[in-house]
Amino acid sequence: MTDRVTISSSGESFTAEQDENLLAAALRAGIVIPHNCRNGFCGSCRARVVSGEIEMGEVKQEVISDAQREQGYILCCQASSRSDVELDVETIDAVADIEIRTLPTRVKRLEKLSHDVMFMELSLPPNEALRFRAGQYVDFLLRNGKRRSFSMANPPSRGNQLEFHIRKVPGGHFTTQVFEAMQEKDMLRLQGPFGTFFLREDSDRPAILIAGGTGLAPMKSIIEQVMEGDCDWPLHLYWGVRAEEDLYLEDDVNAWAGRLECLQYTPVLSEPQDSDDWQGATGWVHEAVVNDYPDLSAYDVYASGPPPMISAIQKLFPHHGLEEGRLYFDSFEYTSDGA
Repeated sequence: MTDRVTISSSGESFTAEQDENLLAAALRAGIVIPHNCRNGFCGSCRARVVSGEIEMGEVKQEVISDAQREQGYILCCQASSRSDVELDVETIDAVADIEIRTLPTRVKRLEKLSHDVMFMELSLPPNEALRFRAGQYVDFLLRNGKRRSFSMANPPSRGNQLEFHIRKVPGGHFTTQVFEAMQEKDMLRLQGPFGTFFLREDSDRPAILIAGGTGLAPMKSIIEQVMEGDCDWPLHLYWGVRAEEDLYLEDDVNAWAGRLECLQYTPVLSEPQDSDDWQGATGWVHEAVVNDYPDLSAYDVYASGPPPMISAIQKLFPHHGLEEGRLYFDSFEYTSDGA
């Protein structure tokens, strides 16, 4: 049994199978609506039901409030149809023509970048390349049927050799495997690309890029793509970590800033150690941004990192003039369920 789902703004439609979430059904039809985590945490795929019956699924109060529920708001990654439905939701054409694929890969290189971050490079089969936008991510398909999501750290021009920054999560089966058991030439399966976190190159606004921890990975992909062409607008990268030892690619980032006249770089330490003798910015990275940019009304903001950082940015930045729709984010969810 299928239902017809129509996007009110564009008139596009797709079919949804019984108990299939609306985001999955849309992506299957090649219609891209905003999404990132696909787990109900980030709120990127929020939409309003214009007409029809919906099963909400599991939605946290902090993602959709009671008042928003009453207004018909849902999360497309959690909701499924119970009749034909009309949705008020944005569609993103810039990634609509990129096919979501499932591919085998082989581990080419593993290199420990810090005490808890591993660089992993994967090779795709000969004559294969993953087409994606800088900033997107893939799912690793695990043998137990579960998935783990990681952003590409390389630019799309190198789509046959994919790079990832894997942070070791206490209790995390996959990240523990990467650190303790995985070897070069091991095989992995991945699916993607997913996500709508990418640089809007049609914007003429200066951009502030905010990375928390391994949120640097998609920023690296974006900046290295920019380095392949012309940088026509100012970019300011803020990288927030705990201590200086967590700046695991500091030399690379400084090299980007040296090569790109348009790029400014500010590292921010939340818990600098006495041995760091740190003279730079300290505290929370989002607070460092508004200290430097008290008026954000003329800027686009891109943020990738842990959910508390994204949530703090969502709450704080509108009070500093950031316009609605000018925050693009990728909220990293670290799973430690032993899966």
